[in-house]
Amino acid sequence: MEKRHKRYAKKLVSFQKVRFAMVGFMNTLVDFSLLFGLVSLIGWPVFFANVSSTSVALFFSYLLNKRAVFGDTDTHNTRKIILFITVTLTGLWVLQGVILMTFQPILGMAAHFNDEAILFGAKVIATAATAIWNYLWYSRVIFKKSS
Repeated sequence: MEKRHKRYAKKLVSFQKVRFAMVGFMNTLVDFSLLFGLVSLIGWPVFFANVSSTSVALFFSYLLNKRAVFGDTDTHNTRKIILFITVTLTGLWVLQGVILMTFQPILGMAAHFNDEAILFGAKVIATAATAIWNYLWYSRVIFKKSS
């Protein structure tokens, strides 16, 4: 029975979208941990803490997506790095920034939670939107297999 589970897990990880989700989950842990640490423990403003946490996650994201998710072995990376940074930062800083600023007040009015819970809810919504944005760009433009 254990062999069957291992075989199933191995087959599941063979799917690009599953690997993308796993890498995204790890990057999200880094991002969320840093964001909430910088806001709650150090007292940074949300905008600056988000820029810092997403920048660290960006570095790991490129490395893991390039090799583990999309299997890209191209050594001429300058164009890909520039595109990756542009797409990712647009998602993280523009898209997430807009969503955080939009959903924090909405969630605050809709529910009587503390500020951290409201920020967490807005960040989850922003992260989901950014994941879709990133996958579409990464798979169809940046790491697209040439035919």
